[in-house]
Amino acid sequence: MDETLSYPFLAIVGQAELKTALVLTLINPQVGGVLLIGPYGVGKTTAVRGLLDVMPSVDVEETDEAGNPVKRRRPMRIIELPLNARMEDVVGGINERVALEQQRVMLEEGVLARAHRNVLYIDEVNLLDARVVDAILDAAAQGRTFVRRGPMTRLYPSQFVLIGSMNPQEGALRPQILDRFGLRVWVAPLMDRDQRLEIYRRARRFRENPEAFRAEYADETGKLKQEIAAAREILPQVTIDPAAERFAIDCIQRLAIPSHRAEIALFEAARARAAADFRLTATIDDIRYVAILALRQRRSVQIDEYAAAVALEDAAIERVITGDGAVAKRRRHSRKKPPLTREEGVTLPTPAGVVGQDRSSDT
Repeated sequence: MDETLSYPFLAIVGQAELKTALVLTLINPQVGGVLLIGPYGVGKTTAVRGLLDVMPSVDVEETDEAGNPVKRRRPMRIIELPLNARMEDVVGGINERVALEQQRVMLEEGVLARAHRNVLYIDEVNLLDARVVDAILDAAAQGRTFVRRGPMTRLYPSQFVLIGSMNPQEGALRPQILDRFGLRVWVAPLMDRDQRLEIYRRARRFRENPEAFRAEYADETGKLKQEIAAAREILPQVTIDPAAERFAIDCIQRLAIPSHRAEIALFEAARARAAADFRLTATIDDIRYVAILALRQRRSVQIDEYAAAVALEDAAIERVITGDGAVAKRRRHSRKKPPLTREEGVTLPTPAGVVGQDRSSDT
């Protein structure tokens, strides 16, 4: 991130769903991150960068001038991943300058290590190289990054809040990647005339005098920052009401959502909302409030069709191994046909394919 002044988070017009999702994931990183989906120019990147003013402080381990590890407390940062990032840039690799100048190999940390205890923001995540995305998802799931270059290895902690944004006009994300984001936000263009005029007026005032414009929102921004910090403090004590748990699972089952990340994101977002209201119990109302964000786009027609095919195949196998198929076979062959005499002058031909059909039904 450069040091330019960011547009105030609370100055964004409308987009309540967007603001809610970003604040919830700051309060509770266990939500699993946020994916912002929308066309160009609707404020996705502006909103993410605006979080700088409300970032909570975290304890981090750094090194002093002598190279000794020290613990410090500082506000979270936003680490932006360039679209052209290479695998070495992301997971870390050999410091080429040291290798050339000093003729020695030194492993250098990558973006994932620098994102530890911070926010990792990936703009246009759907255009990122697949290998890079896989490495990021692995680090997000494991909380660490493993780097190996020949005989040298290093293990970096990499626990971060993952935020991605994308324009669906440029292509979709693989289902595996889509499922890794806890919350999904559809950042729709505002159609109200007054809101669009207000967007222009605020943008113009910010360009003309950023300091004065930011000062207008300083008090509200400071309060939101304090509320986020307080919510993070009480979050470990927040539990979920059993009735809310049953309600949430019932909703997921009725929607036939396959991924178990759905309930994780739903419950953790509900806990974050309760903490934001300084309550120690998440209720059904909290589940309802965050359900759209946590369950959107999690249903899968392909999985439903595949599961139905598996169920049919399992049923056929079950009939055979439990003896139902053998019983049916014995019953068919035990049926006695009435005797025929030559005097009747009737000969019944065997229908074509009957033998084949019997065999197929017996297997």
